[in-house]
Amino acid sequence: QVQLVESGGGLVQPGGSLRISCAASGFTLSAMGMGWFRQAPGKEREGVAAIGLSGVTNYAGSVKGRFTISRDNAKNTLYLQMNSLKPEDTAMYYCAARPTFGGLTSTAYKFWGQGTQVTVSA
Repeated sequence: QVQLVESGGGLVQPGGSLRISCAASGFTLSAMGMGWFRQAPGKEREGVAAIGLSGVTNYAGSVKGRFTISRDNAKNTLYLQMNSLKPEDTAMYYCAARPTFGGLTSTAYKFWGQGTQVTVSA
């Protein structure tokens, strides 16, 4: 059974950093395209970062240069390192998986976690 469990969210001040994690079970994370998405209240879900089987990455323009997606194959875990956080980064963050590189389009992903809340506020 495929399962994705996010963790590491919380409250951080503007300009701060946070790393969120997504522990995968029921499949080998390195054999799947993985993505991070976020959804703020009243807004549509948007793609943040994605990583393919070969390690190729893709980022939304709003986070490029500030966020880094990575994975630890030994731990079967996906990460999102978020630096220089802004209040507009506040959202529920979800990880997702699909058999091939899915880019930043949420409808391309088959499996989803339950989300972890990130709040950026002074």
